[in-house]
Amino acid sequence: MRFLIRTRIPAEPGNKLIQDPNFLTKLEEYMNKVKPEASYFMPIDGQRSCAFIVNVERNDQVPAMVEPLFQWMGANVDVIPVMNFDELRNGLRNR
Repeated sequence: MRFLIRTRIPAEPGNKLIQDPNFLTKLEEYMNKVKPEASYFMPIDGQRSCAFIVNVERNDQVPAMVEPLFQWMGANVDVIPVMNFDELRNGLRNR
């Protein structure tokens, strides 16, 4: 199942992250671990934010994907099930 993992990083933890010279390396390591189909970086409600589209085969994979964002980034994290248009069309046909 495909999920959107959306983060919002408060200013103080975000400022510390950006000052860390290893920030981009750590972010790349995280992304190599969770293997997102897509990743985006943007401000949401005035906070630094990231969005990752990930495929989750089992629900027990979710904690390993989100805990680093809570602990390392100090982020607020939402995990939202998402689908593409083909999946929506198939789901509506099967109702």
